[in-house]
Amino acid sequence: MPAPPSTLPAPVTLDRRDGPYGEIVLRQRGERLEIIANGCFLMDTSDGRSERLLIDAALATLPSPSGRAPSSPPSVLIGGLGVGFSLAHAAADPRWGRIVVVEREQAVIDWHREGPLSRISAAALADPRVEIVRADLVEYVRTATERYDALCLDIDNGPDWTVTEGNGNLYAADGLAACRARLKPGGVLAVWSAQPSAAFGDALRNAGFTGVREEEIQVARGVPDVVHLGVRTA
Repeated sequence: MPAPPSTLPAPVTLDRRDGPYGEIVLRQRGERLEIIANGCFLMDTSDGRSERLLIDAALATLPSPSGRAPSSPPSVLIGGLGVGFSLAHAAADPRWGRIVVVEREQAVIDWHREGPLSRISAAALADPRVEIVRADLVEYVRTATERYDALCLDIDNGPDWTVTEGNGNLYAADGLAACRARLKPGGVLAVWSAQPSAAFGDALRNAGFTGVREEEIQVARGVPDVVHLGVRTA
């Protein structure tokens, strides 16, 4: 998302940590909480529409439950805990079954479990369907064996604007192949982006995804936020 406008109050640092992926900071501007990674603005709590769209678009794209028993609701892997909008939205929807969140930053997990971000995620974290896995998402999709009905990924500002260099591998051919392997037949890959990327749409098609499309959320300034979608066929 674009950086917050300068008319907001000056930020107050609530926590700052150095970890294996660099510096991560939780800041507050008035009522707004912000996550900053290595000096790059990632997200804040001002507007969760596109994070909620990430979850809703994936669910809407899933086929009817022909490949699973009606009593077996779809599972979802959420890549990136962030400020918690995606998790909270998924947990508020009884149509989802198992909800797994992969987050590599212990600080972010702590801010949700016992810090200021618990105001968004507390109910979701208490939901028995929810599991938090501390892991690097790029490595997780390569090494995990469990398959999901949907992968909803939001670990960067988009495929063309990554937080760390290693994340770029997720959007390349090998990374998309690994994502495809984590999906059940008919499963949906949904990827959040701060801007449209025609090149990423082509990459999804080249990786064997079908029904590739984008859904947009208009923002106050700049280009719209985008959710890229693709379906794994059998």
